[in-house]
Amino acid sequence: MQKRYMSIWFSHLLTDWICLKRPQLKDKPVIFSIKAGNRIIVSAASRQAEELGINVGMPLADARAILPELEVLDDKPGRTARLLKALGTWCIRYSPIVGIDLPDGLMLEITGCTHLWGGEKSYLKEVVNRLRGAGYQVRAAISDTVATSWAVARFGKVSPIIAPGKHIDALLPLPSPALRLSELNIQKLSKLGLYRIGSFINMPASVLRRRFGEEMIERIRKAIGDMPDPITPIILPDPFSERLPSMEPINTRVGIEIAVEKLMNTLCKRLQSEGKGLRQATLSCYRVDGKIIRVQIGTNQPSSNAVHLLKLFGLKIGDIAPKMGIELFILDAQKVEDTQARQEAFWLQADNGGNQEIAELIDRICGKVGENTIHRYLPQQHYWPERAIMAVTSLTLKPEIPWRSDKPRPVQLLGKPEEIEVTAPIPDYPPMVFRYRGKIHQVKKADGPERIEREWWLDAGEHRDYYSVEDELGKRYWLFRSGHYSGDKPSKWYLHGFFA
Repeated sequence: MQKRYMSIWFSHLLTDWICLKRPQLKDKPVIFSIKAGNRIIVSAASRQAEELGINVGMPLADARAILPELEVLDDKPGRTARLLKALGTWCIRYSPIVGIDLPDGLMLEITGCTHLWGGEKSYLKEVVNRLRGAGYQVRAAISDTVATSWAVARFGKVSPIIAPGKHIDALLPLPSPALRLSELNIQKLSKLGLYRIGSFINMPASVLRRRFGEEMIERIRKAIGDMPDPITPIILPDPFSERLPSMEPINTRVGIEIAVEKLMNTLCKRLQSEGKGLRQATLSCYRVDGKIIRVQIGTNQPSSNAVHLLKLFGLKIGDIAPKMGIELFILDAQKVEDTQARQEAFWLQADNGGNQEIAELIDRICGKVGENTIHRYLPQQHYWPERAIMAVTSLTLKPEIPWRSDKPRPVQLLGKPEEIEVTAPIPDYPPMVFRYRGKIHQVKKADGPERIEREWWLDAGEHRDYYSVEDELGKRYWLFRSGHYSGDKPSKWYLHGFFA
């Protein structure tokens, strides 16, 4: 069977991706910049930026001179490759062989796949429409060789599907850069007036080699199919999953516990051999009547301790209703992470396994009272209160800065301050009365103000004047007024937290 290949070209990969994350940038000229030597150059540009004359490789200073209000984002090494890998992993549903084609494309071997979509035309249309629907500007082409598909996707002007055996004819009208030649060879061809592939592809190999080197011969041979042009496929890791069919339907708790124990012991042995630990797992129980019962557990740090994980599932077995019986058990570890080996010195008396014991205790508590009931926070280097802490899931992560203790801070901070109605005697005095969620609170004690300036390098806005107040019931609150007091308009007050 003649092999067939499809090339997918993402003409504005990075800028399309950032516009999906930040929709407000969709209709604006956006570029990514990166340091190259002693210069900062444009590494990616949106369609709107290109229409204004800003191109990849241009110095950032020149781009700003063309458009001062240009939206400039910092590029990071390896970001394009990671993004293409994610898109390529998604494309595996269309072909088992999908390779990353840096810097802006994917290559698929589609031999024997297209009939599932009704032919190559429907196949290409399905892939392209799905990617465009996701927000990416793409073009694709299908032909007998990798190089021809790449060339037609980027430079083709007619049909994107090249019939079998017609790939050489499709190459002839394309410009010389369509062969992916070096910039030096493209300049040499241009000086000789050889602008199209058809004007030099049939020249003797000795002549081309003498003038343009071995690169030219290799590119031509790959394009016409005389030389292998392999694809390095994306390899998906084997899923951490175990199956246990039952000879007879199981409808007792003891039987379910034995099945889970067998699955968990097998899974943990594999996790330990690969240096992994489980963070999230699901047990699927397939009943005789066709219903599927699923229970899930989670851990606070990677664990391959079968005894501990079985205890977590033991808390969930009561939720499984076997009815007429369960004929198949499947245990899937949806989330696994690398485990950190602990090295303990025998001359030290300190208990280095404390974190593991705490993590297992938290796992059991969460299994009883529900997930997302226990949280851990670490301080961050920020003045703005809601940015001064960050939620973390790892027990091994250490704070980079100490917790601030020189100023009173509430034990519960609202994610977003809630507006309240306040009666204050004169400017810069704490409130006498405030209304929160329809309830009036009489302020008996107050302390403040504490001014916290806005972090101007992150966003614009007014400062805040915070007050710690106590109402008639002895409950304490953290309130603030936004901005300076103004006589011509009432100041806005907010409640931001609760003290113990």
